[in-house]
Amino acid sequence: MPRAIILVPIYENVGFQSVILGLIHAIERKDISVKIFRPIIQNDKYDQFNDIFSKHNLIAANKSLKMKVVKSILSVNRQDILIEEIISKYYFCSKNIEVVLIEGLPIKYQFSNSLNYEIAKALNAEIIFILSIDSGDLLHIKEHIKLTSNSFGGIKNKNIVGVIINKLNAPMNQHNHIYHDISEITNDSDIDINFHRNEYINKISENIPVPILGCIPWNHDLMSIRAIDIYNHLKAHIINRGDIITRRIKSITFCNYSLSNIVKYLKPGSMLITSADRPEVIIAICLAIMNGVKIAAILLTGNYKINNCITKLCECSFQTGVPVFMVSSNTWQTSINLQNLNINIPADDIYRIEKTQKYIAGFISTNWINSLKFSSNSIYRLFSPPAFRYHLTELARKSNKCIILPEGNEPRTIKAATICTERKIASCILLGCADEIRDIALSEHIDLKSDIIIINPNKIKHNYIPRLVELRKNKGMTESIAQEQLEDNVVLATMMLENNEVDGLVSGAVHTTAHTIKPSLQIIKTAPNNSLISSIFFMLLPEKVLVYGDCAINPDPNPMQLAEIAIQSADSAKFFGIQPIVAMISYSTGNSGFGNHVEKVRQATIIAQRKRPDLIIDGPLQYDAAIVEDVAKFKAPNSKVAGKATVFIFPDLNTGNTTYKAVQRSANLISIGPMLQGIRKPVNDLSRGASVDDIVYTIALTAIQSLQQIK
Repeated sequence: MPRAIILVPIYENVGFQSVILGLIHAIERKDISVKIFRPIIQNDKYDQFNDIFSKHNLIAANKSLKMKVVKSILSVNRQDILIEEIISKYYFCSKNIEVVLIEGLPIKYQFSNSLNYEIAKALNAEIIFILSIDSGDLLHIKEHIKLTSNSFGGIKNKNIVGVIINKLNAPMNQHNHIYHDISEITNDSDIDINFHRNEYINKISENIPVPILGCIPWNHDLMSIRAIDIYNHLKAHIINRGDIITRRIKSITFCNYSLSNIVKYLKPGSMLITSADRPEVIIAICLAIMNGVKIAAILLTGNYKINNCITKLCECSFQTGVPVFMVSSNTWQTSINLQNLNINIPADDIYRIEKTQKYIAGFISTNWINSLKFSSNSIYRLFSPPAFRYHLTELARKSNKCIILPEGNEPRTIKAATICTERKIASCILLGCADEIRDIALSEHIDLKSDIIIINPNKIKHNYIPRLVELRKNKGMTESIAQEQLEDNVVLATMMLENNEVDGLVSGAVHTTAHTIKPSLQIIKTAPNNSLISSIFFMLLPEKVLVYGDCAINPDPNPMQLAEIAIQSADSAKFFGIQPIVAMISYSTGNSGFGNHVEKVRQATIIAQRKRPDLIIDGPLQYDAAIVEDVAKFKAPNSKVAGKATVFIFPDLNTGNTTYKAVQRSANLISIGPMLQGIRKPVNDLSRGASVDDIVYTIALTAIQSLQQIK
């Protein structure tokens, strides 16, 4: 799977585009495939970044969301929908790529840092801050980075891998800030020629709490735009085309001085701006050109007609290729217009793109670039909650299964079935009276899809009486009892599942857990090689997904049963893409405690380890030792599970159910489940307080489980 890296500019005007281009080149020359992913584009009409990245095949795919759409979603407080949409686009764009560079939002939006962090968490992306250093900022840079880091989980966040500092030793304007406007820069701009980069880096390193992955000195030549870029920006008209496409402008000079004071500005690479009614200046410039000074361009202002004699005097200089163009605005207005010039690299300026890439790539840490070769080959992802939900829906789509919903006249269930049909998560069958269901959908403003099958239970329940009698005859089942039990839609749906007419069953929005699960225990029964049925919950923590079991079925399992629950839970975690690192939970860690409850967990751990040596299982472990690395180092330093657990097996139902509810409610988490495991066909229960989204994801879970049953 690709290694995701989000690049976050923490100031404006950090040279973000150039840094991205340089990073791509530095990575590509190590034969590592890399693309840029742009979750959001800011300009709805024209985006220069998108133009350059697309034309040079650097962008993963043109799947960016427009800023106006993002603002609209955020305005109704549905960031969860936004993040899931970004995840969907990311996975589409990142196929068969080793490294994906994610373009973070600039700081000009109030929500930039929080949204950048949510994207980073959702994609488990490494975080790199991009900044430039103005004079006087050096002493405060540590505080700047710390402050920004606080918006990204704090400086101890392991995913913050470093910073890249751009524009070292850049010339400063009168306000002691880096020049960001080419019209301000002249060949005599104040650049410290005695600058020593390594000494500067050492000085900066003392103040920065994260690794420096690159320190890029200012390079005046990288700002050398073409004469045609100025021409296009000002919408000028041409007097002499010359080498307008290839001439590079290194500085801009306004020739407002006396002739004697202008001479010193007649330097190679300069674009000279003068009013068209100053023939003496025009002639002086042309004389300099004839004497071998390669002036970049001449811009005439005021739209004055040039005397024919002056034009003839300048003909020879024009033949050297100097571009000459004119604007109707006066010199003062022209200077203002030039301040709005976008000095980012145009998509068709191949020379400048390649020069920028090579230059910046040369200052990026080679060790860090080499580390990108070692992208994870693990089959497991560290899921964030949005990524896990997306993962579920994608797997469900691929499974193409049919799920029966016995609570067909329940509004949330009807809405969830509609969503699942729209998103192709699963085909849904609603049990109930069609007219009643349609009336409910109409009153709830639900667009009931024609693809949703509605089956009236009264028309089919008699078909299952013989089979139910056959399955339960040892328990005294008779036709009259079977007929009575089949009045219950949950029992009827369970019989349809048993008869392979559907692939899974979801219920519980209005029924108790016992009501949903009891028929499946009696009719569906355990899967081969399983002696019991247990349950797990997927706990969607802010930055990862954990598995809790058993929290719904077995009141007080013995050591053998607890070991089986651990193995079932590990296999379920693995099937859903979560690396199973199993902690057997107790009130004591290791050999520090005694008693029947601890001994049960200890024995269960030994049994599970013997049965499945391929799994990473340890216990007994206290909850804090299982989940917190710092505690694990102290309480269980030799454990392969402590501090890293992803699957938590509780000793009994009392502990499991209480813990899952305490964690869910206290931390305001989403949990998905209970999901039954060890059962021959998938049946899953809902909380009676389940939201529509809860039902949708449980349907997805059930559809995926049906694949596990096949395997």
